[in-house]
Amino acid sequence: KLFVNKMPSQEFNAELLPDLLPVYYKRLFPYSQYYKWLSYGLVPFNYFQKREFSFTLADDIYIRYQSFKDEEDMEKEIKKHCPYKIDIGAVYSSRPKDHRAVAIFTPQEKELVFDIDMTDYDEVRTCCSGAAICRKCWKFMTIAVKILESALRQDFGYQHILWVYSGRRGIHCWVCDEKARVLSQSARSALAEYLQLLRGGDSQAKKVNIPQKIHPSLKRAEEIAKKYFHDLILDDQDLLGTPELWDKILALIPDQTLRDSLGKAMPKCSSSRQRWTTIQTEITKAINKADHKKGLRPHLLTEIILQLVYPRLDIHVTKGLNHLLKSPFCIHPKTGCVCVCFDPQKVEQFNPLAVPNLSQLVEEINSFDAGKTDEERGAIAEYKKTSMKESVLLFESFLAAIAKENSVRRQRSEMYLDF
Repeated sequence: KLFVNKMPSQEFNAELLPDLLPVYYKRLFPYSQYYKWLSYGLVPFNYFQKREFSFTLADDIYIRYQSFKDEEDMEKEIKKHCPYKIDIGAVYSSRPKDHRAVAIFTPQEKELVFDIDMTDYDEVRTCCSGAAICRKCWKFMTIAVKILESALRQDFGYQHILWVYSGRRGIHCWVCDEKARVLSQSARSALAEYLQLLRGGDSQAKKVNIPQKIHPSLKRAEEIAKKYFHDLILDDQDLLGTPELWDKILALIPDQTLRDSLGKAMPKCSSSRQRWTTIQTEITKAINKADHKKGLRPHLLTEIILQLVYPRLDIHVTKGLNHLLKSPFCIHPKTGCVCVCFDPQKVEQFNPLAVPNLSQLVEEINSFDAGKTDEERGAIAEYKKTSMKESVLLFESFLAAIAKENSVRRQRSEMYLDF
């Protein structure tokens, strides 16, 4: 019988991590699917061997430049070390574990990745701060997924996109199309800058400036943002609820006279929704007067909306070809939660507070196995006994789609060899 945590399943005691991780890596980690993903059909045959992994062990011991011969070797090393965290890096010119012995060691390929952390929304969320999250502020992540998913598919034509919960307060996106994996560092930088709308440091109030002719991608982002704006910004976060809060939003209006006028009107309104209606009305009136000398740009309202809800990307993660990112299906050491995949088409239903942690998974296996024979217990994959099932099945569906592209690559490679 597995090690049982006596605490309620929704809670997690980090002190139990050394006891629970071996169970997870022995019985639940999806090695076969994971290897299938990162080997991309083994074209070329040694592709997987050149992939860098890093392990974070107990006491923050960090080991870089890990690489594995094959699935069996990878599984053996992960079970041996039981890492508190696994990060995935690039595919290099040589095997990473041999990097000190070779003259040339450069990153060749890597998935195009995006990292979004809820702490970067602290200036626009009032419900939580720091590492804390709730269903209210998670709507910022819902918007981020919808905006990025549509941009990556419609603007760049990418198809194989994997979305992963970071295990605590963020999300990661892995774009796995071959044409994305072979992007140069400069191409990744250009793509990241294209998707980075908010610009300027903490000292700069207004961070979004849209040209007079609005780009279709921004128009699409605006439409997504507007669907959530009232519920998220005006109701859940109540960002016009106090003088301190509404002053921050009024600071985004460049015309001093209009700002002062709205500042006097705000206390007369009874709610954030009413205050936003007043702001909309007065800005629209001022723009229609076409007094551009006062800096009232035609898309000012859209700029304000997008500044409040547009995805806050850590673009350094996207730009760097040798940057590592936390692996899907590893465990967040603070929460014990699995970094599960989720369906972007159902992102509104995804609840980060209901993601299974190690203690819960152990309880689920014990509950499923109770009263069954050894034969009955062994007849079903361990993950299917737990709430990890949906995430692993989603991952398998993602891999099935990639398999078609891998097959084309393999045929292309074989034709080249025949020639």
